[in-house]
Amino acid sequence: MDLDHLLWPFFGEDHRRLAGELEAWVRRELEGIAAREEEDPDGVSRELVRRLGEAGWLRYCVPRAYGGAFEDLNVRSLCLVREILAGYSGLADFAFAMQGLGSAPITLFGSDSLRARYLPEVGSGRRIAAFALSEPQAGSDVAGITTSARRSDGGYVLEGVKTWISNAGLADHYVVFARTGGPTKEGLSAFVVDADTPGLEVTERIRVLAPHPLGTLTLRSCWVPASHLLGEEGQGFEVAMRTLDIFRPTVGAAALGFARRALHEALAFVQRRVAFGQVLSRFQLVREKLAWMALEVDAAALLVYRAAWMKDELGRRATREASMAKLYATEAAQRVVDSAVQLLGARGVVHGSPVERLYREVRALRIYEGTSEIQTLVVAQEVLRSAQPERAEEAP
Repeated sequence: MDLDHLLWPFFGEDHRRLAGELEAWVRRELEGIAAREEEDPDGVSRELVRRLGEAGWLRYCVPRAYGGAFEDLNVRSLCLVREILAGYSGLADFAFAMQGLGSAPITLFGSDSLRARYLPEVGSGRRIAAFALSEPQAGSDVAGITTSARRSDGGYVLEGVKTWISNAGLADHYVVFARTGGPTKEGLSAFVVDADTPGLEVTERIRVLAPHPLGTLTLRSCWVPASHLLGEEGQGFEVAMRTLDIFRPTVGAAALGFARRALHEALAFVQRRVAFGQVLSRFQLVREKLAWMALEVDAAALLVYRAAWMKDELGRRATREASMAKLYATEAAQRVVDSAVQLLGARGVVHGSPVERLYREVRALRIYEGTSEIQTLVVAQEVLRSAQPERAEEAP
């Protein structure tokens, strides 16, 4: 696919080399894998984690000290990998993303012993990771979590239900968020819970538009040692937010990969399809649609990689930029994919065709890791916060 944006100043030589090598590997190794995802998403997911690990791509999910490619998590690399994988296989993107999301809390807040135990295996593909934040009544509202964790026998006993959990039933460990204190966000803590821990059970598998391993976890008298606490008690909200600050731009990158593939498919089709005596690409309305699709792809890429660059190079939280990237890229990708379906006409809705698959894959990105509505509120909040000093200076 088109990778001209790698010429932008956001990227270094390491990023360009990564993109070129991954693009070649994906073309060689993942051709046709999308056709198998519908039949056996669990089996294909396990296979993808193993293959991504063996090929070295999961090294971008962990720091260099534990077998990773960079000294610290490099958000531009995470975005590039997700963009390229998403263009070929939604499940490959999912497999990579969950290795990162389910291990980043350990990277950021885990003890040396937890990092040494979990991160090398995540980076090699020998361990499948998961992130258990959402609950039946607490999705985007993280402060509404009710799963509890009480101290007991040198550890914590977890009780509650987690749902919409990616890799439920496949994961070897889950990062679970539970309440150790009061009803506010300051009462949340985060724990690493191994999948074979007594009291942890996958009680439901959830089928969604596109094939993804998704389910519900129930924790009943589930004891974990105190050493599996990430950071300190009451730090769980920070664990979640700092992790999501890293991965929200990568959701935008996955959407960008979907959009870029949709544009590629549409361009190929309109240049060969003949109607009314000429190819579709000669029609003015078709050209207008293509122009807007290309514009939205480039605008999304600029926002995604600006947020990633700021996180990598400035070393600070980029909440506003990350939310902007996630919001715009996912909404734009939905429009681009829809336009591709429209341009392909009946062929665009044939089950299993590339753009039909993209149509199902892209929809969830506007929901998970913070809905578009939540991202809008976050951006507004950050804009207002940045304006407060100026307003204060103007006050009499």
